[in-house]
Amino acid sequence: MRFLLILLILFCCSCQNQDVVVPVEESTAEPAYGDTFIEASIGEPSNLLPVLASDSASSDINGLVYNGLIRYDKDLKLEGELAESWEISEDNLTITFHLRKGVTWHDGAPFTSADVLFTYQVYTDPETPTAYAEAYRQVARAEAPDPYTFRVTYDMPYAPALGSWGVSIMPRHLLENTPITKSPLSRHPIGTGPFRFAEWKSGETLVLESNPDYFEGQPYIRRVLYRIIPDLSTQFLELQSGGLDFMGLTPIQYQTQTDTPAFKRRFEKYRYLAFGYTYLGYNLKRPLFQDKRVRQAIACAIDKQEIIDGVLLGLGQVATGPYKPDTWVYNADVKRYPHDAAKAKALLAEAGWRDSDGDGVLDKGGQKLSFTIVTNQGNDLRVKSCEIIQRRLQEVGIEVKIRVIEWASFLKEFINPGNFDATILGWTGGPEPDQYNIWHSSKTGPRELNFIGFNHPEVDELLEKGRRTFDQQERKTYYDRFQAILAEEQPYTFLYVSEALPVVARRFRGVDAAPAGIRYNFIKWYVPEREQKYLR
Repeated sequence: MRFLLILLILFCCSCQNQDVVVPVEESTAEPAYGDTFIEASIGEPSNLLPVLASDSASSDINGLVYNGLIRYDKDLKLEGELAESWEISEDNLTITFHLRKGVTWHDGAPFTSADVLFTYQVYTDPETPTAYAEAYRQVARAEAPDPYTFRVTYDMPYAPALGSWGVSIMPRHLLENTPITKSPLSRHPIGTGPFRFAEWKSGETLVLESNPDYFEGQPYIRRVLYRIIPDLSTQFLELQSGGLDFMGLTPIQYQTQTDTPAFKRRFEKYRYLAFGYTYLGYNLKRPLFQDKRVRQAIACAIDKQEIIDGVLLGLGQVATGPYKPDTWVYNADVKRYPHDAAKAKALLAEAGWRDSDGDGVLDKGGQKLSFTIVTNQGNDLRVKSCEIIQRRLQEVGIEVKIRVIEWASFLKEFINPGNFDATILGWTGGPEPDQYNIWHSSKTGPRELNFIGFNHPEVDELLEKGRRTFDQQERKTYYDRFQAILAEEQPYTFLYVSEALPVVARRFRGVDAAPAGIRYNFIKWYVPEREQKYLR
């Protein structure tokens, strides 16, 4: 799902007041068609049907293949995509979309309101195994009165309603007679977007080609090639050797390994606060983590600034909850947990944990205070964060083991079935502050996003009120309290908000840093004809 991924899900961001590093020079060469843009993915895409995709690798690709009715522009304001315009009724219960005419699917079939209605029906079908149905279950009635009008009516006000129609619209004529989980489109997608699927070699590459019939004009870049490279260090070597045109740098790569005249001649670096955060999440179904004093003690034992300084080299900010510090919804007054080993020990002692046998590890009722943190392979920042946390928790008598797992197995065998003690992961976000899918107690089922099993009646109530309220100040009241509860309960130890550090080969022009990042205008990127590297 284009707006949620995470993974997901998202909160308001602005590059204002951020240290945004942009290129000094911009070529005056005319835009030209051609060339190939090569980037890497740490993991193999899981599914190229948006309704079934829950990983960033799939979402990145789907974002180029499919369109939504609306999207966020460079300044994170909603604008039309497949919808030319829309009206919202005075009571905020009905949205009427007027669709673009002349749009075609990649197979040449016409796009109509029937496709939008079908997409809605797929998301709300109880047989569809998706984590993203909640927004569409709020709809009381969906209609397609003519081929270019789509109307939805809600029984109750639903603040995220308009933004939810950024969902990728899927082709009815190719999906309606096949169970969604068995559709060949999961590996051979057909959308209306600026790029068409061309080829997928499992474990190696995935290729997209520009759509000459795209309704906003054919992209200048002729081909996008994704290479599956499950290690950031290997990706960086490929970047330096010319095998990649784009990647997100690690802090050490950004600060020290790219600060050479040779690198600067070939690449341009950008820097801005990222759309997401990294956290240590606890499986609340495990008895060890059901006492919040243990979770609070772990938060006190961890030195977040040490992680930011040592792992991010200062290129990040302390996270205190699920919203970025530069957004209207952020609550700066929540309970904080500065590094305090003595307080951590006191909380653990209060919870009944003692070192009864003198081995340096606390125990209680014959059980040691020991657990394993799992995280995904290919992300050194998470692994290094694990190692720092491991050392700090050892100081207060907690034994931590670390397990690093290949991405697909990590999701399938550990996260989705809840087979873990604790995990270091991250959520990616967007402008809408609704966090229902991640934190509501109804979202703890298989493949749903509240996989830690958080259940708090007041949080449920606040999330429900927040999504029913259009007044921003009233919404903030609910979300401020929501953040205060998370800070008290510590179902996650929120670690940091990192800075995005993308680098792009200099031959690509039209790149422009904005609150939405740098990829919002990707179809306008181009390579001057004389600088094109790949002619076929």
